[in-house]
Amino acid sequence: MTYIAKPKLHHPGLVPNKLGFTHRDYEGSISTLCAGCGHDSISAALIQAAYEMDLEPYRVAKLSGIGCSSKTPDYFLGPAHGFNSVHGRMPSVLTGANLANRELIYLGVSGDGDSASIGLGQFAHCVRRGVNMVYICENNGVYGLTKGQFSATADKGSKSKAGGSNMDSPIDLVSLALVLGATFVARSFSGDKKQLVPILKAAIAHQGSAVIDVISPCVQFNNHAGSTKSFDFVREHNEAVNRLDFLVDRKEITADYAPGSVQLVKQHDGSYLKLSKLHADYDPTDRAAAMAYIQHHHNKGEVLTGLLYVEEQADDLHANLNTVDAPLNRLGEKVLCPGSAKLADLNAEYR
Repeated sequence: MTYIAKPKLHHPGLVPNKLGFTHRDYEGSISTLCAGCGHDSISAALIQAAYEMDLEPYRVAKLSGIGCSSKTPDYFLGPAHGFNSVHGRMPSVLTGANLANRELIYLGVSGDGDSASIGLGQFAHCVRRGVNMVYICENNGVYGLTKGQFSATADKGSKSKAGGSNMDSPIDLVSLALVLGATFVARSFSGDKKQLVPILKAAIAHQGSAVIDVISPCVQFNNHAGSTKSFDFVREHNEAVNRLDFLVDRKEITADYAPGSVQLVKQHDGSYLKLSKLHADYDPTDRAAAMAYIQHHHNKGEVLTGLLYVEEQADDLHANLNTVDAPLNRLGEKVLCPGSAKLADLNAEYR
């Protein structure tokens, strides 16, 4: 296999962010995916989000499973921590890493096969436990590495490149995430960077399980007439529930907005998500209503995108387990192994 090294030269006109990093510093290696793949657009959106949020790359941990999508962490945030796990097992590896070091920002990158088929149970338990993470499913509805079979997220009645029809009901990851208790749920389109970047920024700032389903057309096997995951279909059937922007809380900002036109959702770190509502009757803080809204538009053949649900006061796995503030990987042996007397006391509590 030929390896193409990315040139290390930086254009002198690149504008640094507040940390002194340029956009180039958040890039990774050269992509080996098909030209035009939606996954590369997601990587570009992640690079843009990290650059605009002034993230230190060493504070980010990228984890993935197996599949086209799981190759993409190599294409963004090169200096960050990274681990490519087993097919469908990324969520449990991410959970273990999060328990060991709660101070990192965890990005779990997966695909529709990795998440909705072999990894469905892993996805479910990771979300329901409230692991503090951003779980990104790069969803193209096919198994690209094995020549375009339907995945579990393919819509019923959609056509394959070979002409076959899918007769199975799809697994909708955003609806499943809502049922499982995710506290931030969104869907976007890889070709809509203006919407995807602020969603990613808001998800990174969120404390708790943030799930983002990104429709990402496979240009090789699922970008034809009859596919409901193609570029043309999503553009023609996209129903955006809100227009998104992301504001970082650095100093007091005052503004005068018309009643009902904007909703500010405060995050735990003090930042805000600004929602400019296009649908006056949509409330992103109502879990049950969000589930019904998603199903309503699915029945109409529409791809609902935007911030679908957010819980303003969310707890994560560490809060639920009442773990110590210090990362577990920094605790010494005496703290982690306090001796037989403490073990006896613990066992006595269960008698």
